[in-house]
Amino acid sequence: MSDRRFLTAEEVSERYRGSVSVGTLRNWRAMKIGPTFVKIGKAVLYPAHELDAWDQKNTVTCRASKGLDVDTGSVRVDSCLPND
Repeated sequence: MSDRRFLTAEEVSERYRGSVSVGTLRNWRAMKIGPTFVKIGKAVLYPAHELDAWDQKNTVTCRASKGLDVDTGSVRVDSCLPND
């Protein structure tokens, strides 16, 4: 028996603390974007390991934090790059 875990769209929305709604997931599925999903009949399920991979793909690493330059008093913003 497989130990793969699947999440419903509601559980995926909860995983992202509501910043990705069930409606957004539905729209993404229609546009074939967003996290990988499995559809069995009417049931739509998201493999947990695919969500982990999607998180990694969308992770952005910043070289340094936004901060205040003490010498000039101006705000310094260092660049952030997506992880590839």
